[in-house]
Amino acid sequence: MNYVWDLLMRAREHEMDVNTFHFVPAVSYSPYMELSLVDLNTSQLEQVVEINPYYRFYSIFRDLFPPDAEEGLELRESLFDIMMHFLAEIDLYQGMNRREYHIRFVQRDIADGIFGLKVKESFEQLNRGEQDAIAEGLLRLYETGEAVHLLKETMRRVFHRSIIYANCEEKDELLIYIGQEETQLSRMKVDLILDLFLPARFTTELYWTSHFGILEADPTMKIDAIALY
Repeated sequence: MNYVWDLLMRAREHEMDVNTFHFVPAVSYSPYMELSLVDLNTSQLEQVVEINPYYRFYSIFRDLFPPDAEEGLELRESLFDIMMHFLAEIDLYQGMNRREYHIRFVQRDIADGIFGLKVKESFEQLNRGEQDAIAEGLLRLYETGEAVHLLKETMRRVFHRSIIYANCEEKDELLIYIGQEETQLSRMKVDLILDLFLPARFTTELYWTSHFGILEADPTMKIDAIALY
């Protein structure tokens, strides 16, 4: 890690609250690095982060910490922490393209309850990758209207072993194999995806760990591991 935005990205990947980080100006630092780390190869995220403020932000901080100035030091350090958080967020947004902004808008709409309270509460329990997958799927649904295709794709991104079969000969039905144990959390995720992507005319049958048998598909024809359809 060299840049403050890299630190924030790693924190979000670990689902850490970036507001808990406290940025302080480094006493001793390299002129070639923004983060002043004791161990350059560290993968641990410390709560107090020393920053070389002159690496990229000299014009902003050059007058904030003049030599031998001790008056109002606590206030200046507080301002430094606030400004670094603000600059780090700007860094993250600068790396986003137009589509990523639209995905964030969809996530904001869900968080604001536009899709209903149930969807809002379920969405909050997902990790960041799952939230991105569902928001991107909804955005593509607005653009293409391919609900069943996007239901399959979004389900696969959340449940990597899932398979969805369409039975449309006699009725509009989807057979959904999840590929993992049913828990309260996994059931909530499935219900959330179905609420957002399942067309109204379709019915569903869920299979969690046992796949229904398919002739000539040996992995689905194991004794004592076949679900009945």
